[in-house]
Amino acid sequence: MSTLRTAPAAPPVAARPARAQASGHRAGGSRADVLAVTAPAALALVLCALGLTARSLGFDEAASAAIASQSGSALGRAIAHDGGNMSGYYLVLHLLVDRFGDGLFVLRAAGALATAVTVAVTSLLGLRLFDRRVAALAGVLSAVSLPLVFWGQSARGYAPMVALSTGSFLAFAALIAPDAPGSSPSRARPPVAWLAYVLCTTLAGYAGFVALLIVPAQLLIALWRRRALGSVATALGVAAVAWLPLAVLAVSRGSGQLFWVPRPSLRVGQQVLEAITSAGLEPSFRPAPSTAWLLGLTIVVLAGVAVAFARSPDWRRGLLLSWLFIPGVLAWLESLIGQPLLLPRNLLIVLPAVALLLAVALTDPRLPRAAASGLFTVLIVLRAWPLIAAYGVSPEDWKSATAQIIDRARPGDCIAFYPSDARMAFAYYLPRGTGTGAGAGITPPLPRAVLPTVAWRSKRPFVEAYASIAPAVLRRLPVTCPRLWLVSSHEGQPDGPAPARANLARFHALRGALAGEYARASVTQFGYAAPVTVELLSRPKPSQGRSVWATKVRALRPASSTPLPTSKHTPTRPL
Repeated sequence: MSTLRTAPAAPPVAARPARAQASGHRAGGSRADVLAVTAPAALALVLCALGLTARSLGFDEAASAAIASQSGSALGRAIAHDGGNMSGYYLVLHLLVDRFGDGLFVLRAAGALATAVTVAVTSLLGLRLFDRRVAALAGVLSAVSLPLVFWGQSARGYAPMVALSTGSFLAFAALIAPDAPGSSPSRARPPVAWLAYVLCTTLAGYAGFVALLIVPAQLLIALWRRRALGSVATALGVAAVAWLPLAVLAVSRGSGQLFWVPRPSLRVGQQVLEAITSAGLEPSFRPAPSTAWLLGLTIVVLAGVAVAFARSPDWRRGLLLSWLFIPGVLAWLESLIGQPLLLPRNLLIVLPAVALLLAVALTDPRLPRAAASGLFTVLIVLRAWPLIAAYGVSPEDWKSATAQIIDRARPGDCIAFYPSDARMAFAYYLPRGTGTGAGAGITPPLPRAVLPTVAWRSKRPFVEAYASIAPAVLRRLPVTCPRLWLVSSHEGQPDGPAPARANLARFHALRGALAGEYARASVTQFGYAAPVTVELLSRPKPSQGRSVWATKVRALRPASSTPLPTSKHTPTRPL
């Protein structure tokens, strides 16, 4: 009889996988559960679809388009030259470009879909760990996020990386979740969850190297829980083997591609905090009036969740807090002692954790429902403010820069790009059907390229190609090129790392040398974050005489050594 009395006792609350299981709402997979997942995902897709092609192609997006346009061994060389980072994304983008062309919609569609997937998986994780309310609120908070929408509208691998990283945490949560009541504690972990964990974690690394920062956060929770540690370790072992090609490419390339990333500073730290709280995205966009308010409010709410966890540890909140803090701490430490990588874009992987923690705070039973509703409304309004203001704004307006040069070009004009990477963004907006010769089929004709000397029909990718014009060639330019267009962006940083300063010094030397051969006719800048500078240079009139011209050159030289106006923010490369 005593056995009968103790048998039906409920398992401890800590052993239950979520508040949702206590309410029993999981039993039938109700329509409300489906709506809590699909509605926020649909909202995210709509927010990413709005103005998807309105923003000009960016400097790094042009590199994605150029790399994806390669085929065969050229594609492999381009991916290898980029160090293997985003290699999986480049392969997917290559398939899309090969099938549908390289229009802006095609280039950015994968990012928009990936952001919608991120929001859906975030809601699923909230449903698994907590309940339907957490799932719905976290999904909406994720959808209304300037960083997630911006990168969802970009032809880069960050949105897929975040989606796969979030999927990795969902599968990880399934692996370490408590056993269902009545089951054997020693039962094997679900094979589907293990396989999903391997695939999502592995592919996240192929979408972006910084996705590997999620692994220490997961290991910390696995060690704390001491549940399914063997399954997690085996899965990570398989992923590590799959990452070996990435390791080879990364070692071969070295850290040169991150030459422009500065050491941690208060300014960089502020930009990171603004991004992970969805309060802003500097330097790509100017801060909105809501930025400081949203940043402060989000930090206060997250601090409250952390204090509650410290008082009453719970593996579910611990998982989210580890997800939030560990990648940032590791990125900061690595930036102090090794290669700097503390950037807002590199910590996008923690945005779903922020949304889930905010949703957990909003659904806390101790918080009155009216207060929770008001706080949620305030958060959404403050998040929507910078998002709405950013629509259609081009941090780097290559479309307008290209249009101006095409409109004002004359026969015999030449053009030089610094760095050579800028040619890819400029060439993207050239009229389709450009012939094999320079300017063939275009009226007015295209300027002849002198830096780099590559035919316009070529889609050769350039990665950190900070080349200059040889002195012998430069001295002959005024004879062969009556007018020279100098197009520059991402020239370097006056207060950045040594390679960035060297690149900027090389650019100023080039401008100084050109000033000795040409008169500066006009300078126009396009964009905000890393302005596209279009400088038209023309040779002096023969009637002026060399002595008169020399006087003008001396007057120009001090200006040529002065940096062009740039954003006050660092780093100058957009986030």
